[in-house]
Amino acid sequence: MDSLESLVIVRRLRVPIGTPAESGPGWGEVAARQLDAALLSVGFTCSPALLERLGRLPGATVIDLGVRVLAAVRALVGDHVQHNAYFIDFPKNVPDTLEFWAGLLLDSMVGPAGADRVQPATLNLLTLPGYGSYQHGYADLLAAHAELVPLATDRVTVLELGGSLEEEARELYFSLAGSEAPLSEEDLAALRLLASFCAEEPERIPVRENRAVVNEVRLAAGRPLLVDTVTDVLRLACGCSGGDVTLAVPTKLRSFRRAERRALMRALDAVATPAKLGDVPRYREQWKRLGERLHPHEYPHFPRAAQVFEVARGTRQAAGIDSRVEAALAAGRTEEAVELLAHAPGALLRRLDHLLRIAPSPDAVLAAAEQAMAGASCRVLLSLREHLQNRLAPAAGRVFTNRHGRAWTDPDARSPLDEEVVARTLAFLDEEITRRLPDLGELIVDPGVLDVALPLSGKAVAPGLGTLPRGSLSPVRGELLRFFVHWRESERRTDYDLSALMLDAAYDNPTHISWTNHTNGFAVYSGDLTEASDGASEFVDIRLAQATQPIIIPQVNIYAGERFDEAAEAFFGYMTRDSAQKGRPFEPRTVRMKSDLRGSGRIALPLVFLRGDDGEWRVKWLHVYLQGFPGFNQVEGNQVTASLLVRSIVERDYLNVGYLTGLLRAKASPAGNVTYIGLETPADLPPGARVYTPATLHELIPA
Repeated sequence: MDSLESLVIVRRLRVPIGTPAESGPGWGEVAARQLDAALLSVGFTCSPALLERLGRLPGATVIDLGVRVLAAVRALVGDHVQHNAYFIDFPKNVPDTLEFWAGLLLDSMVGPAGADRVQPATLNLLTLPGYGSYQHGYADLLAAHAELVPLATDRVTVLELGGSLEEEARELYFSLAGSEAPLSEEDLAALRLLASFCAEEPERIPVRENRAVVNEVRLAAGRPLLVDTVTDVLRLACGCSGGDVTLAVPTKLRSFRRAERRALMRALDAVATPAKLGDVPRYREQWKRLGERLHPHEYPHFPRAAQVFEVARGTRQAAGIDSRVEAALAAGRTEEAVELLAHAPGALLRRLDHLLRIAPSPDAVLAAAEQAMAGASCRVLLSLREHLQNRLAPAAGRVFTNRHGRAWTDPDARSPLDEEVVARTLAFLDEEITRRLPDLGELIVDPGVLDVALPLSGKAVAPGLGTLPRGSLSPVRGELLRFFVHWRESERRTDYDLSALMLDAAYDNPTHISWTNHTNGFAVYSGDLTEASDGASEFVDIRLAQATQPIIIPQVNIYAGERFDEAAEAFFGYMTRDSAQKGRPFEPRTVRMKSDLRGSGRIALPLVFLRGDDGEWRVKWLHVYLQGFPGFNQVEGNQVTASLLVRSIVERDYLNVGYLTGLLRAKASPAGNVTYIGLETPADLPPGARVYTPATLHELIPA
């Protein structure tokens, strides 16, 4: 139950509280104010309504709840660990790189036991005594730094009063399960926890991975399964086996109980029509493994389900629509391909760019696309809209990203599309998207949210504090910008390196800050740590007003050891503060963003900082990983790849909240209820107002 409560707190910034009991005079109010003071130390505070409700609870209850709330928000901001730094006075008194290495080498050669440790013929600087591990304790670090001077510009995140845990969990469950956009791995895990707790479920679960998670609970309870394709059954079997419901990674299937086998075979038999058998060859090997677990020969009364495994084994032929379309395109029969795709509106729209480029005349393709728009999901329409608005100008490169965030670029060799054709298609898309949008009544929009990208997919975005979808742009305020990374190894020595790549306005003339270059005129590195059995933190401090290059790309390189998703813990974030504030290297109330590191790549590029023509700094979210090398990754070795990838993302025109609110205003009725869209929930909204923040922006995407 505590994990469910923590989930609600960190995802919705709401504290679930049921009907309060009567408390003794004054005791609950005193405990509530003590909790609020503790929360302020990490950059959070209670809303007036939450503070009032806490004050009506028994004092002991407030204390118990406060311990759980404080633990949840400290983990959210990254304050649940001790952030030590290699150089105790960081960002002051950090030695020049050559001076530092020369000092280490001298100590190794002339210090005690130096002759036994250093062999000049085989000298490895990284193995010098004293390098890569803390030379002081955390208490020593605290003693070396003055207290942080609180300023009004520090982050203060408001925790709102929630309903009962059951009500809050149900609301979060319906939001995640009914999302029109695919969820991240963390969100799927949250959905699984919520599905096991909530008895109800939304009427519509559009994303098939979400449906598979809900079906796990239905299968365990013996309820009918929500399936309409054969692949839905395979996803469910993988999910029940603790595997990947996206089917991107093969799953080792477990043995199923007889009742489970019968339920899976019954569901499969209901949907295994000849038209849908064409989906089987795509996952042929996984179907074979599932057949070994389900024993289809024991169920002769499910003959259509048995045909699925015949197709998997190759004893029955079934051609899917994709293979038929590819055959038609390969033979130059574009009209036939368009006719086939007309039965799959989403597939037709996803191929629209290619079809327009190869069709002898675009009119027939456009006519088919306009008809298909009514049958495709709005997420597909929005994705196509974003794609086409970027086809009007040459791109620095095409960016491809997999579900784990691993990204790469290719030169854009596509022939241009006719501007009139693009304009006509965009007009139809805007008309169809507007038709589907609801009337949200009186619309109030925070200008700060307009440049936030629409969350058309959440797969590569790890939830956290202040995280926004890839392509989002937001201002950076403060004199000092400080990145941080923290990791703790699981089973073997692991060395992550925090670095920063700096480029000019043309994405050229690279310089960097890293363990091989501690300082320059405006940036300082906190020192290299090469093992993290008890956790390790590294920092890069940047004085923005003195920065000579307008593009700053923080990155985390895996130099040795475990991947991000193998480590016991790994997260990245950034802080902003004024130079007069002093404080420790890590101050939770100055943290603006923090999220977990994961993904299949070995170089993480979470975001990029950009100085505009107006001199103001902004941050653009990347959420991408480079493949890198198996080991010894350094910022110097990926400068070209990183700069090209970042430039392609920065110069891409992402569909943002500003676009959607423009369409929403055209349908809004000023006499209706108030709807607020912004980065945070304001305190002065009227009762009954609907609020959309970054945590719930996906709910704005209609069906």
